[in-house]
Amino acid sequence: MMSSLSSFDLTPLFSLMLMGLALALGPLAWVWVRKRREPAVHRLHLLTLVTLFLTFDLVLFGAFTRLSDSGLGCPDWPGCYGNATPVGAKVQIDAAQTALPSGPVTHPKAWIEMIHRYLATGVGVLILTLALATFAVRRATLSAQSLLGGQRVTRATERVAPLPLIWPVFTLLWVCLQGAFGALTVTMKLFPAIVTLHLLGGMVLLALLRAQSVFYARAFEKMQGYARPRMLGVGARRLLLAGFALLWVQIALGGWVSTNYAVLACTEFPGCQGALWPDMHFAEGFRLWRELGAGADGGNISFQALTAIHYVHRLGSYAVFAVLLVLSGVLFAKPEFRRDALWLGGFLVLQAASGLGTVLLGWPLLVALLHTGGAAALVLVLTGLVSASQVGVQPRSSASARLSAGTGQTQVPVEPQPEQKIDPTGLPS
Repeated sequence: MMSSLSSFDLTPLFSLMLMGLALALGPLAWVWVRKRREPAVHRLHLLTLVTLFLTFDLVLFGAFTRLSDSGLGCPDWPGCYGNATPVGAKVQIDAAQTALPSGPVTHPKAWIEMIHRYLATGVGVLILTLALATFAVRRATLSAQSLLGGQRVTRATERVAPLPLIWPVFTLLWVCLQGAFGALTVTMKLFPAIVTLHLLGGMVLLALLRAQSVFYARAFEKMQGYARPRMLGVGARRLLLAGFALLWVQIALGGWVSTNYAVLACTEFPGCQGALWPDMHFAEGFRLWRELGAGADGGNISFQALTAIHYVHRLGSYAVFAVLLVLSGVLFAKPEFRRDALWLGGFLVLQAASGLGTVLLGWPLLVALLHTGGAAALVLVLTGLVSASQVGVQPRSSASARLSAGTGQTQVPVEPQPEQKIDPTGLPS
């Protein structure tokens, strides 16, 4: 049945696009109703946060699809046996399920896989809307500023700079690339390198949307006149970037563990198979371009190779945990970063606990999902910190009078100037 099926069948593509549009209309209508009287930049910020939330859900549902072995529940793309829903593919799914009841194609697995595709299409529509809306706001800003003329243009651009298109356009291109990897995941039959790249692509999409949300928030603050930079010392900033880089390496290693089903190669902690350094084949385990389960000699991948995959990820977790724990302590010492430090420390503990639970409890589905969610949450926290912080000295707050160091003189806060009224387009009146 599967051998005679075309991997690509674009017949249901239009129907799937309509489903994605229908799913996206709900969040779009909610943002419009809730913020219709707010500046356009504020609406963009809220829409980005909503898209980010739904993308986080999509990443978790993608993990559920993989962990429940539903990735080939519909063995063609983008539909299911050339249909937009598993309902139209009932005959084919019945035949596949009868031939192999515990195989990759069953009715529950087909629905899980297709729901994942519907959600992905809806997120794609939201990201496309973000790009188009940013372009419209940028065009309106430039047009308005060109009509102001002279000195007034200078004053306006200090407060309302045209929004650059780099973030939304790159995010749109990335989600298209992510869709291509999703298609290859199905058509290349869960090829480990492709599935790992698909997982990494989902995490990168989260990071792009988080950075975009920080940018819109700062643009709105500048427009309102109360933007304040968040400063880190050189050492703290370097530690943040090091932790951010290590996290991405660790996520890639974790994806390689999951896609090669190497989680249960070690079922004890801190040792593995009764030793602190078990027998491992690194070259075979990290041969990247091969089919699922294929070994170096054309046979099945060895248990020693799976052990190497698992253990390298475990060793990497020690380094990541240590660096991020130190970073959390450094940030906690700075009042303006204390909340970020608490989020970072909390998700770090969750990630460590879920990783241990995955190994010691025999890879239960819920714990494995928590482990993926913890990694995604760490990406969001660290991306927000990298995007919002700068190297420098935090300026003193003007909310209260302070004694000037060394002089004993009182610094009187400067009264803020009256704000310009903002119309719904986000431009000064």
